Amino acid sequence: MEWHVSDAQSLRVIDSEIGDHGFSPAEYEIVRRVIYATADFDYATHIRFSDQALQSGAAALAARTTIVVDVPMVQVGITPAIQATFANPVYCSMDALTRPQKGKSQAAWGIETLALRYPEAIFVVGDSEVALATLVDLIENQKVRPALVVGTPSGFLDIVALKDRLQDTMIPHVRIDGRKGSAVVAAAIVNGLVDLAWQAYGQDPKSVS
Repeated sequence: MEWHVSDAQSLRVIDSEIGDHGFSPAEYEIVRRVIYATADFDYATHIRFSDQALQSGAAALAARTTIVVDVPMVQVGITPAIQATFANPVYCSMDALTRPQKGKSQAAWGIETLALRYPEAIFVVGDSEVALATLVDLIENQKVRPALVVGTPSGFLDIVALKDRLQDTMIPHVRIDGRKGSAVVAAAIVNGLVDLAWQAYGQDPKSVS
């Protein structure tokens, strides 16, 4: 991301309001990105990082691992950063060719189709609760083993229990606890991780044509 003066001033406000925290430097960079994108400081207390989540995600990005997202808004939000750095392929569940099915949404069937095709992909589920439920089912049944899951859908019914199930899978992941979440949050997490990974692997984005 190319930062401007106003961005730096906004980040300074975020730093001032958060104050002391228990995040690692890399985790805090992600937290800042989410708050900057949403203007919602509650995310500082709701975001959760599993052990080795950012390390696993960064390594997968550097290996050009496929990225699977649930909705076009996430795809649009992360594609510029991906194209400017590691150039990972990005597929959206809504574009996956699936046979019409009852009982699941297009996003859920698309996630299942792409997950079985790319079982070790990076999965970014920012909007669809049923898509995340489908992915967690596949993980629990040992049909897929993602390099990283970013799970941030909002919801009022089963979303809290679903996010707890994601935690229990032991798969590297970043999630938003509770009812909050959105595609904007998911994109902010991924874009922050892309910048961190690009720095960690010693490459200069300005050198990419």
